[in-house]
Amino acid sequence: MTEELSTDVRIWNISPVRSKSAPFQLRWKVAGRVKTASFATHALADSRRSQLRQAMSRGESFGVDSGLPVSELRDQTPKETNKDDPNWWTFSREYLAARWRTAAAKTREGLADSLATVAIAMGGEGNRAPNPEEIRLAVRWAVVPSHANEDPPEELRAAARWLAEKSLPLSALRESQVARDVHYQLAFKLDGTPAAAETYKRRRRGFNTAMDYAVQEGYLDRNPLVGLKRPGTGGITGIVDPRVLVNELQGRQLLTAVSYVGSVHRNRGRRLVGFFGCMLYAATRPAEAVGLTLDQCHLPDTGWGTLTLKETRPVAGKKWTDSGERHDRRGLKSREPDKDRPVPIPPVLVALLREHLTEFGTAPDGRLFGNERGGLLGSSSYWRVWKEARALALPPDKVASPLARRPYDLRATCITNWLRAGLPVAKVARRAGNSPEVIHRDYAGCLDDSEEDNNRKIEEAMGWGSGGV
Repeated sequence: MTEELSTDVRIWNISPVRSKSAPFQLRWKVAGRVKTASFATHALADSRRSQLRQAMSRGESFGVDSGLPVSELRDQTPKETNKDDPNWWTFSREYLAARWRTAAAKTREGLADSLATVAIAMGGEGNRAPNPEEIRLAVRWAVVPSHANEDPPEELRAAARWLAEKSLPLSALRESQVARDVHYQLAFKLDGTPAAAETYKRRRRGFNTAMDYAVQEGYLDRNPLVGLKRPGTGGITGIVDPRVLVNELQGRQLLTAVSYVGSVHRNRGRRLVGFFGCMLYAATRPAEAVGLTLDQCHLPDTGWGTLTLKETRPVAGKKWTDSGERHDRRGLKSREPDKDRPVPIPPVLVALLREHLTEFGTAPDGRLFGNERGGLLGSSSYWRVWKEARALALPPDKVASPLARRPYDLRATCITNWLRAGLPVAKVARRAGNSPEVIHRDYAGCLDDSEEDNNRKIEEAMGWGSGGV
């Protein structure tokens, strides 16, 4: 049925509304019928208002029911039936179902987040359109393959129904304005503030792989975001801030403070001293330390030992893992599943791990570190301990600073120490499980404060001595 059209259109200014996720509302009237659309930011609302005004200036008629200019009107048949040009809702479910079997749990979750973020820009418009947060939650639920034949939870039902029928088709991505809206959503949070650089990178990567699939299946002929650069919203992803690094004394004080956390409650901190020590002295990632088992440890009575890292146990959530457990079981990052990574460890870490084994032993499966009940160590558990330890070990001005704010900063400290000790970048990269390019890029700024040492080495090499020429 053809929708009734009218040129009797009036567009109002953008108004604030009481909504955390979509606080800006655009209202317009077509043939006496009021239409509304809510947006996460004023910029998005203003962009949409500009589109509608341009359509009016071109003399376009608007649909009385939909409120859309005639150039945007599409067949109202639910897009799920269109196999040649699926809408974003249908495509998202199809794509993640295709990737699910071979993707790690954290990858699945990351892809779901990318698809849900794009869905905010591809969700369609109308009086009853769900807000951005409802769209995000509905898509994250729907793309899990095990939910394919289930009804959505009651609180997501209306949003899911809307998205199944009103989401824009993939072909809409060929329109420059739609592509820009998608790119904006990837780069910004729902409140309009810039997303972290790493968040943008992960979302963009997820979208790019989805577009590779769309091209492979013949839905699109190219990735619509090719050539679009991230807005100027922050620094380069991954660069290590030198302010987070601890010196040798601070590192020891922090580990000591960890041992005092929860001393009257199942030794919450004492059982994690070696866990944090692995990051500080062996540059392990947290998920690698969670999965560390006794058979991966060579801990001699004296001298250096070795950790032969073989797997990671990242926290992903039950609905993303094949096992139904919160932790996934994966090979090492950026390596083939059966490849390990030997890391020489100094005597101080050997001693910490031997003390840990003497006091706490191992879990039934041989893991060194667990929670108070012996289960897999969750990120929330070790983060709580770390937060308390910082407050014990550091003076107030340092607690408020970026210094060792995250447990991961201990890994950055270890890598920086290896570089300052003169290890070749390739050796550091092998020990840390990174590429040499990443080490060069991310840690260059952490070596700037060693210029005096560099100058001294040059003077010695040139025979100038400490007094100059």
